[in-house]
Amino acid sequence: MIANFNYFMPSRILFGAGKLAELGSVALPGRKALIVIGAGGSIRRLGYLDRVVALLAQQNVASVVFDKILPNPVSEHVAEGAALARQAGCDFVVGLGGGSSIDSAKSIAVMAKNPGEYWDYIGGGSGKGRFPAGGALPIVAITTTAGTGTEADPWTVITKTATNEKIGTGWDCTFPVLSIVDPELMLSVPPALTAFQGMDAFFHAVEGYLANIANRASDYFALDAIALVAKWLPVAVADGGNLEARTAMAWANTAAGIVESLSCCISHHSLEHAISAHHPEVPHGAGLTMTSVAYFSKLAEKAPERFPAMARAMGEDVDSLPEAERPAAFIRALRRLIAAVGQADLTPATYGIPSAEAETIARNSIATMGGLYALNPAELTEAEVADIFRACYR
Repeated sequence: MIANFNYFMPSRILFGAGKLAELGSVALPGRKALIVIGAGGSIRRLGYLDRVVALLAQQNVASVVFDKILPNPVSEHVAEGAALARQAGCDFVVGLGGGSSIDSAKSIAVMAKNPGEYWDYIGGGSGKGRFPAGGALPIVAITTTAGTGTEADPWTVITKTATNEKIGTGWDCTFPVLSIVDPELMLSVPPALTAFQGMDAFFHAVEGYLANIANRASDYFALDAIALVAKWLPVAVADGGNLEARTAMAWANTAAGIVESLSCCISHHSLEHAISAHHPEVPHGAGLTMTSVAYFSKLAEKAPERFPAMARAMGEDVDSLPEAERPAAFIRALRRLIAAVGQADLTPATYGIPSAEAETIARNSIATMGGLYALNPAELTEAEVADIFRACYR
């Protein structure tokens, strides 16, 4: 039976090596841009900011830069960026960088057009769940990493530091109107970050494939992304200058973002958000990777039906195995991929997180992003989530 689903993908995506140059000629949604970048300095150091400013200027588009975004972005910077956009008279927002910069650009675009505080519009945790009736400034996404897929979906993830709430949300107005995916901009990403970002894309595809709202369209993109990451992420980690590997990973990332638009993540992301809400020094992809074997082993026990197809996409000879052993093939392939990208020893202890926090993390994951638990292929209780977290220490 073919499941019912909604397909709304309004983003224009320019994909391929050298595509950034088209920013100087493609139709843009305004005359003055707020360019949102990270606080780390790499976007300036690598010359990407100057290139974008110059390309916008070719179309007589002025720009203002907001450069305070953290790796785990916070609501305080959303408010500050929105205030700057209003004060400077910006009529669209450019997110330039990784997922944190583009997610922040989306949230800033919303708050530039709506009153109150950002958490007024968040549906989980202490959020008030209001609808942003004012819409958002148009968003242009220029990704320099292959990780979040945020250039192809409406989602944005922001942390409220006062309450340790890291929550994703999104509306039709937070789809980018234009996204540029140029793998040449990803050649400089160092190996560990390449691994973490690639694993993030991988888990977007895996979770979207397992979600109980998955459909034929999302399945196609999910299995394609899973296969590409399994083949090309180890190559990109070993040789960051390999443009073929970077291009394959760039598409895997964008495809996984499309999966998030057609299907959705499940509670694996809820668990990671709780970890990095309490420990913002943990990279998102690292948190996903170090919890993945324990998490998916539990789901494979409870809902094994879709695991063999993912194992097959990763190159496992599933069909030669007894049916009962086929779901475990995915776990073996996952362990092999994690090892191949140099993260086999990664655990919460790597970041000084004690196993005694298991109940706190489990409780936070359900309280803040419980909606994703409803999309799981099988129920997970709070006690089971705590056990999953404890099982990550090996």
